[in-house]
Amino acid sequence: MTSVLTNAAATAALQTLRAIGSDMDEVQSRVSSGFRVQTASDNSAYWSIATTMRSDNKAISAVDDALGLGAAKVDVTYAGMESTIDVLTEFKAKLVAATEEGVDKSKVQTELEQLKQQVVSIAGSASFSGQNWLNTDIAEIYDNDLNEVSVVSSFVRDASGRVSVQKMDFHLSEIALFNSTGGGLLQADARDVKTIGGMRYFSSSEPIVSDGTLYYGDLGSGWMYPRSGDGSAANFYLDDFPVGSPLDFNIPGAEISFDIILDKEASNPHNLSGSAAALDDLPGPYYPGYSKTITITKADVDAVYPGLGGVITTNTEFAAVLNSVLNPEGARVSADYGMYDPPSSKNWVHDPEKMTISTLEQHGDGSYVEIANLSSVGVSTGGLKDSYAFGSRGSGVELNFSEFIVHEDGDNLDGVEISFTFSVNGEPATSHSFDRTYVNELLGKDTGKVETAEEMATLLHSLLDADWPDLIIEATSPSTVMVKSDPAVDREWGSGTQIEFDNIRVSIEPLSTLNFLEINIEKNPDMVDTYIDYLEVVTGKIIDGAASLGAIKGRIDMQSEFTNKLSDSIDTGVGRLVDADMNEASTRLRALETQQQLAIQSLSIANTSADGILQLYRQ
Repeated sequence: MTSVLTNAAATAALQTLRAIGSDMDEVQSRVSSGFRVQTASDNSAYWSIATTMRSDNKAISAVDDALGLGAAKVDVTYAGMESTIDVLTEFKAKLVAATEEGVDKSKVQTELEQLKQQVVSIAGSASFSGQNWLNTDIAEIYDNDLNEVSVVSSFVRDASGRVSVQKMDFHLSEIALFNSTGGGLLQADARDVKTIGGMRYFSSSEPIVSDGTLYYGDLGSGWMYPRSGDGSAANFYLDDFPVGSPLDFNIPGAEISFDIILDKEASNPHNLSGSAAALDDLPGPYYPGYSKTITITKADVDAVYPGLGGVITTNTEFAAVLNSVLNPEGARVSADYGMYDPPSSKNWVHDPEKMTISTLEQHGDGSYVEIANLSSVGVSTGGLKDSYAFGSRGSGVELNFSEFIVHEDGDNLDGVEISFTFSVNGEPATSHSFDRTYVNELLGKDTGKVETAEEMATLLHSLLDADWPDLIIEATSPSTVMVKSDPAVDREWGSGTQIEFDNIRVSIEPLSTLNFLEINIEKNPDMVDTYIDYLEVVTGKIIDGAASLGAIKGRIDMQSEFTNKLSDSIDTGVGRLVDADMNEASTRLRALETQQQLAIQSLSIANTSADGILQLYRQ
């Protein structure tokens, strides 16, 4: 139908042209911007995701920059530590050279001073962006909260949408060479626990068998050894055997007679005084000992040495004869002693005079030996004499207490840890340990300090009572703590008795308790060996610190590489959501341009279809 009011064909053609124009605007926008989702109106979900991820990617880029800054700090510090190790190696070589006889130590000291200044220079110059991790200013370098530094490692958004910046933390106490308040690796470590309240003792003697720990501190240079008590069997020396005067038992009626008394008990038999007497305290009743009369005749000599013809000429022969009659009773005689002959020589020979008699501790719990009522007929006594001796009780020890502090430790929130084993009379040892937190909770403190002998006794009670209920621990004076088995339960005396702290380990030892800058072999020529050992300790600690830095550097490098890959992945992911396909957009734009030309022609045709009606009006 043809209407004079409405040109339906033109209207349809116009609508088509408008739609094509709208599509062309959209495609042209994609081509010009490169995005298929440029605003929220294009696709609100994709736009929101893309905008968030672009923001995160900028944060990740900042993290990568921060990683670069952290890596630079680590690199500078690591280089400083490597150089320091080289200087310390040279320093130790100079010290070794100074041990040679005739070396002028003053000249060597001059060289050492230059090397010291080189180390100071290295530590002072190892700075980046205003931070120096080798030369620090920390009020308490052992405090975990104060010595911690961080390097940014990552930017994280969790499942709930919360964001956070992750960091890598480590402690400057592991790497600082010098600190303004002390405690650097090349400075004295103030965390010396010394004798741990008497559980160990200091000696300058090098360990042979005992469990010694290398020590350099306020007490000197040497070793720390666990405190212990060891009992011994009762024994005493006999008079000198009469060399050159044989014992001839061929004389009619020749004999030696005496009473042997063994293993009787007594309280404080050595008459000790003060707190030491308490170690030998023994409640009654007391065993009176085993007694037997011994008579030695020619028959006894012949039974042991048939070829001697009843004549004893050496202390070794006499000891063997005595043992033949004493061993069954629970005693023994020894002539196994030597001497240098002449005294100033190194010629070690048998001592022909010396002998001892001791108990075999076969009667009761005591340790005692006595010769009484000694007499002889026709021969001398061969060096025997009326005498007696008690053994010693080893199941008690008196600790020489001195106060100590269990300090903080950077990596360990509970502070320095001290561990040890403990045993009595050869029983299986039990393991124990305590740290700063333990001491503070036990004593109600926040300092980690054990200040009095009473506090030391409290600490030992808390550690040992559960495993050793028959142990007596008490402060016997302000400077002594007694630890012993209860004699009311344990009456044993002599060689079978022992009390032992052993395997003592302090988590931060050996300590560098000397100051590197105070090494002076000119003033202290006798300390060269000590300085060499000290260099071993501190060099090891610096190597450990450099190794820790190396691990951190490796982690930073890996994190930086990951951050770059992550950023690229986010860019790719966002692109998949919002980027336009330019090939597709270009092709579609060409198609829409063609459609637009056709739509224009269609509109033109639609407009000319009304010409016939217009002619009617012209006529």
